[in-house]
Amino acid sequence: MRVSLWSKYAVAAIAALIAVAVARPAVAQLGQVETQARQMILMDYDTGTVIFEKNADELMPPSSMSKLMTAYMVYEQIEAGKLRLDDMLPVSEKAWRIQGSKMFVPLGGRVKVEDLLRGVIVQSGNDACIVLAEGIAGTEERFAEMMTERARQLGLTNSTFRNASGWPDPQHLMTARDLASLAKLLISRFPQHYHFYSEKEFTYGVDQVTKKPITQGNRNPLLYKDIGADGLKTGHTEAAGYGLTASVKRGDRRLILVFNGLKSMNERSREAERLIELGFSQFENYKLFSARAVVDEADVWLGNMARVPLVIDRNLAMTLPRQSRGNFKVTVSYDNPIPAPIAKGTPVAKLTVMNRDTVVSEVPLLAGADVQQLGFTGRISAAISYLLWGAKK
Repeated sequence: MRVSLWSKYAVAAIAALIAVAVARPAVAQLGQVETQARQMILMDYDTGTVIFEKNADELMPPSSMSKLMTAYMVYEQIEAGKLRLDDMLPVSEKAWRIQGSKMFVPLGGRVKVEDLLRGVIVQSGNDACIVLAEGIAGTEERFAEMMTERARQLGLTNSTFRNASGWPDPQHLMTARDLASLAKLLISRFPQHYHFYSEKEFTYGVDQVTKKPITQGNRNPLLYKDIGADGLKTGHTEAAGYGLTASVKRGDRRLILVFNGLKSMNERSREAERLIELGFSQFENYKLFSARAVVDEADVWLGNMARVPLVIDRNLAMTLPRQSRGNFKVTVSYDNPIPAPIAKGTPVAKLTVMNRDTVVSEVPLLAGADVQQLGFTGRISAAISYLLWGAKK
């Protein structure tokens, strides 16, 4: 196995220090931080790198943060042409009677899908969730089964839903990592609907006592701070404590934060801002390679080319601590020499990024050209030449 350290291509790329591109999620978190949250994860949106985490794979009650999955299901229905924003859905007695946070949908009335989405996202309306669930699946129970099934397909393997709203149920569980992944999916797949998450208030219905319109504010505390926040969803139950799934964008960089288990709204607000500031101030994104760049070259065994270029099929950027990026090392590994024939685009090597002894990212490298196998006479000649003098440079 050959290992090549920091090729000239890598040195040139890291010197550019241009953020941001899509890479494979990191294998391990970059930094350590103390937090009162029971579960927490802070992730860079573009690189997928986990900056901080605490019990990120521990099952927890997501409370109203699970409404993100409800909205995701609605967006997919709209994308598939099965639902429209201006469709009107009927309000059942079950939806009207549900307790907790409410949009105050009228019993027996009909509500526009777009208003229901705002009711879910801005007002955290449990009643709006049930109206949408029943409109899509017939019953909330069937909708919850669909949510769980779709979550599994999306890779959210630790998420199980028993209702559409996050109403307390011992089997209604998610992880902080699944919530962060879901937030990333919502932002990337449905940008046309993402604006709902930054709305600070929504007015719907009339107070039966005062006869005035009912206006409710978004519970996301970061939206009211000038820090670049534009989503996503809070949550709170007695069992879960106070939680938040948040997204903050500054310039070309976006961070996703999920935590749960804090003791108060004030603590949730302070901790969210603190963790976000640490993520932006202590870590930065650095571009390593552009898609289709030649990272290295490998020797070829018995081919019509002595060497084959190794190329990367994606943009690769890394999130690194500002103070310690010198501890990172890029290596290229492959079986040397690579036997011909080689088809262009075939994975033949691996690029590994390490922070000291920790693997941060692994990315396949592809053959950058077709290499044909030599004929019998050529193979004999090439084999003797390779054994005597090595590969031709």
